[in-house]
Amino acid sequence: MDAKASPTLVNPDAEAFYTHALRQLLELECPFLVSGTYAVSAYTGITRQTKDLDIFCKAGDYTRILSHFRELGFSIRIEDDRWLGKVCKGEHFFDVIFASSNGTMPVGDAWFEGAHTIELFGSRVSIVPPTELIWSKCFIQNRTRYDGADVAHLILKTHEEIDWERLLAYMEVHWEVLLVHLLNFRWIYPTERERIPAWLLDELLDRLHAQRQLPLPEMKVCRGRMLSRADYEIDVAEWGFADVGGEGEWREQ
Repeated sequence: MDAKASPTLVNPDAEAFYTHALRQLLELECPFLVSGTYAVSAYTGITRQTKDLDIFCKAGDYTRILSHFRELGFSIRIEDDRWLGKVCKGEHFFDVIFASSNGTMPVGDAWFEGAHTIELFGSRVSIVPPTELIWSKCFIQNRTRYDGADVAHLILKTHEEIDWERLLAYMEVHWEVLLVHLLNFRWIYPTERERIPAWLLDELLDRLHAQRQLPLPEMKVCRGRMLSRADYEIDVAEWGFADVGGEGEWREQ
């Protein structure tokens, strides 16, 4: 596909670094996808600044990519072995990501099935499909970064390409997060409400109705920690709520 737009680099000197890095990734012949601002710009036509490049891969290929670039003389950092590493050369870097920080989003084979190819820094590379791109952004909600606008813009511009059944399957356990994004879209774009399938909204609202008939949970849980560990620290440290994993206090009857 022809990208509708491309971001601009905060540091234009990084272009040579990214050009070389993408060529090395292609020579490695290890499946990868470009995500982040480059994918959003390609699908929506939005142009904004970016300071890095996000490379998504499967967990099994994560170490291969890092090892390859280390052998080429790049600096390697493993910031969090649960999801994120970095390849650096001086002040320039790109992220190597195989899951989300909260554990909800492992990169799998389905990500590559609907990928589009664009030209980026002189190379033909695949970008994350709209369905998975939305999934990757649904939980990015903290005090310093909120990707809800990206989700809304992707629905607006790529709704016909989104595999809504697969998106629901991805969000099955956290269907309320998906419902919030869909209601947000309807509020932002009242004339575009039909871009969200009626069956999907009915399904989620039916779940909400059924949930309201049930008793409250007995264990106090703060799932806000999946959005921001820092912003919801007090809930776990002082207010008796359980983290995403672990024990909390029991709700007073």
